[in-house]
Formats: sequence, structure tokens, C-alpha cells
Amino acid sequence: MTGDTIPRSGATRAGAAGRRRAARLSLGFGLLPIVVAICITAVAGSPPLAYQYVPLALSVVVLGLPHGAVDHLVLPRARGDPVTARSLAFVGLLYLLVGTAYAVVWFLAPAAAFVLFIFVTVVHWGQGDVYALLALVGAEHLEARLGRLLALVVRGGIPMLVPLFAFPAQYAFVAETLVGLFDPDAAAALEPAFTPPVRTAVAIGFGAAIALALLLGFVRSGPDGRGPWLVDLTETIGLVAYFAVVPPILAIGLYFCFWHALRHSLRTMLVDPVAGAALERGGIGTAWRQFARDAAPLTAGGLIVLVGIGISVPRTPASVADVLAVYLVTMAVLTLPHVVVVTLLDREQRIWSP
Repeated sequence: MTGDTIPRSGATRAGAAGRRRAARLSLGFGLLPIVVAICITAVAGSPPLAYQYVPLALSVVVLGLPHGAVDHLVLPRARGDPVTARSLAFVGLLYLLVGTAYAVVWFLAPAAAFVLFIFVTVVHWGQGDVYALLALVGAEHLEARLGRLLALVVRGGIPMLVPLFAFPAQYAFVAETLVGLFDPDAAAALEPAFTPPVRTAVAIGFGAAIALALLLGFVRSGPDGRGPWLVDLTETIGLVAYFAVVPPILAIGLYFCFWHALRHSLRTMLVDPVAGAALERGGIGTAWRQFARDAAPLTAGGLIVLVGIGISVPRTPASVADVLAVYLVTMAVLTLPHVVVVTLLDREQRIWSP
């Protein structure tokens, strides 16, 4: 099994050369901000909180919100089918029904909605890295479904669980700010998660999962297939160090834009005949312009949802932290139907069918 054989239909769009370029872009632009952030934080310490918000704020238009704004196009393209009114209606109704239902949960039970947000993010960000490891890196050590499931838990869990142990106060601040938009008293239900015994248990359990995943990958890669496993090892250790050193608000903002959203955007390009062909012949700028055109209408739609949630929350946003909390709630509401689309894309590309 190699990276050339993972995406069933997507592989026929861009071909091996396009996926190699996508792999270089994802690795280069993904690792660069992580290495820079680790070095700067280690030398100069944490930047002021106001600066930590900047990457997250930029993600409204830079990859973050736009990366899911082509969901109405990716499934037909992955199948090699035309985009029809029926396919558009399916994704539109999915977002309307699932997103609205989740928004209601935020208003009725914000603490439970926050916990669901963390769980969904673990799954979704894990999905993104499993795809990248298989399709872009050619990770033969993930040939078995167990290895892929462990990779999903580890890769999705690092951004959500490492800061819980390393930066509990900031993690609690973010949780309280999001939940507090709807019910200031509801955040008390989350306090046990930030106690030392719980954080220690999470660190031990999750650390064991990381060790098991890497060890299993080492065994299954074999002496002739260690290259992709070494990429997996380097990324995993680098991400753990990154989220253990860089303050979580800054770390999540950079990761969201330049790791997760970048990788998913490249994935959508690889199933797009126009962008995929551009990547195949080295036209990276053309591919990005095509993606930007495709994403622009629903990115604007996402901004309308953002404004609607901002107007509807019981507590009027009164600070930068509150405004970004509204943005995170909006992303949560949009992420749940987005995960459904990505799961269907995984199925179409046989990500979970070794």
C-alpha cells in the first residue's frame, strides 16, 4: 500500500505529482509555524494575550473558515460526478438541520455543548491527519484499521489534551468564556476536568496511547518502510512539544490555519479537476485561486452565521475574548455537519477500508 493508491477517485484527479506537491506544501507550511512558535516561546516566553488571538482571528478568512466552505463540492467531485441541485440541497439541508440542532444545544446546555465540541474536534482533526498520513505520506504502518484508529485518537487528541495538562488555567479560561456566553454558572460543571488528578490521569492515559501508536507503527513499518513512520514520529513528537510549550490560544490558532485547514484545503484541491490539474503541472497559484473562488460564497455564509450567533447569545460580547468565543461557537456549529461531509469523503476514498 502506498500513497498513490489511497484515494480511490481523488487519486485520478491530480495524480502522483499533484499529491507530492500537496505533501510538500502540507509538511513545509505546517511544520514551519510550529517550529518558529516553539523557538520564539522557548526564548522569549509567551507573547501578550492580545497577540495570541491574532492567528485565530485571521482564520476567519485565512484557511480556517474557508476550508469547510467547499463541502458542497467535494463529494460529487470525489465520485467524479457533476455538482447538481440535488447534491447542493443535500449539503445545505445537512448544515441547516445538524448545525441548527447543535446551536440549540449551546443555548440549552452549554457545558455539554463544549464537551461535545472537544470530542468532535478530536475526531475531525484526527481524520485530517489520518488522511494526510495515508494519501500524502504513504504510511504503510497504518495498513490495519487499528493503526488508523490509534492515529486518529493521537493526532486529534494532541491539540485538545496536551494543553489541558500543560496550560490548565488558560484552557479553563477558554471553556468559561465560551460557556459563559450562554450561562455563566454552567461553567462550574467543567471544573473537575481541570483538577490535578484528572489532568494527571489524562496525561498518563494519553501518553500511553501515543507510545502504543508509535510502537505499533514501528513494528508494522518494517525495516524497508521506516520513512513514512519517521514522518509520523517526527510530526507526533513535534506536535506534543508544540502544544506543551506554546500557549493554547496561540497554538490552536496557528495549528488550525496552517496545519489542519491547510491539509484539508489541499485534499479538496486534489479531487477538483481544475485545481488538481493545476497542482499536477505545478500551478500552485492557480490551484489556490480556484479554491478561493469555490470557497468565497459559503465563507460569506459562515460570516452571516457568525453575526447571527453573536446577536443571539444571551450575554452581549464585551471583549476581544468574548468575540472570539462567539467565533469558536460558530466554528463548533459549522464543524459538526462538516465532520459528516468529511466522514462521507473518507468513505468514498476508502480511508477506513484497508
